[in-house]
Amino acid sequence: MGPMTFEFRLASTIMLLAVPAAAWAHHSFPAEFDQKQVVKLKGTVVQFEWVNPHAMIHLAVKNENGTVTQWMIEGNTPNSLLRAGLTKKSLEPGTEIVVVGYRARSGEHIASGSAIAFQDGRKLALGSGGDQNGKALLDWVASDEELWKLQLAALSANQ
Repeated sequence: MGPMTFEFRLASTIMLLAVPAAAWAHHSFPAEFDQKQVVKLKGTVVQFEWVNPHAMIHLAVKNENGTVTQWMIEGNTPNSLLRAGLTKKSLEPGTEIVVVGYRARSGEHIASGSAIAFQDGRKLALGSGGDQNGKALLDWVASDEELWKLQLAALSANQ
């Protein structure tokens, strides 16, 4: 065996070991989230992770009985969120927001975010895998699709 064969085998082995990690990091929306379990969560941002492959919002949601439940909201990639109007500074700890999304099939306090609303009235898409056509966002933001488009255009112009 020459040195090329050993290097090739080593490189092949490393690539094979890396594939399961990459496959684990990016999952299938239908396997993890249920489009029939829409959640609307009003809470306070605890932490905003601006990471690939999905940004994560950690949200403290006050329950009717006064207790607080920690939710983890999965958003789109940071690059996609930038195009939607969010930056890594948009969701500082303490920011009060409302998130609409789809609950995890596991029943855990995890959701794939579809849309987000700020106290000042701004509403933006979080781009969850289950809402690629934007239907849940349109239904939630406004019944008039043209109004929704005008709101996004105005927001983009102010950024």
